[in-house]
Amino acid sequence: MIYHQIRISMKPDAPKGDVAHALEMLRRLGRELDVVEQWAVGRDFGGEFEYGAMYALKDIDAYRAYMYAPLHRKIDEIGLPLVDNMVSLDLTDDEDPAIGDKIAQIHAERFAGDAALTSLVEGLGSYEGSGTTPA
Repeated sequence: MIYHQIRISMKPDAPKGDVAHALEMLRRLGRELDVVEQWAVGRDFGGEFEYGAMYALKDIDAYRAYMYAPLHRKIDEIGLPLVDNMVSLDLTDDEDPAIGDKIAQIHAERFAGDAALTSLVEGLGSYEGSGTTPA
C-alpha cells in the first residue's frame, strides 16, 4: 500500500469559496477514483499547514493511475493557484527497494509531459517532497 499525502497552506488572499470548492474536488477524487482504497481530506493540525489530503493506493500501478487521472489534473488547475506552500509525502509498506525511485519517476514523467502543470507548481511559494527531486 502507498499512502500519498499532501499538506497545504493557502495564499492569504485566496477566496474562501474557491478554497472550499478545491477541497470538495479533493474529496470527489477520493470518492470517484476506483484505485483509491481509503482517503481523507480536511484540516491539518500540528504544523504550518491549514489543510491536508491522504489517499491510500494499493500499489505502484494504482499510484500511477491516481497521478494521471483527469480529475487529479483538473484539481491541479483549480487548487494550485490558491496554494502558497505545499508538501507531498508518500508512506509505503511495499518492500520493493526501488519503490521510492518508481514514485519519483512517475512525478518526473508527469511534470516533463505537462508544461502547464510545471508552471503551476513553480508558482507556489514552496513545494517539497514527492516529485521534487530528479528520479
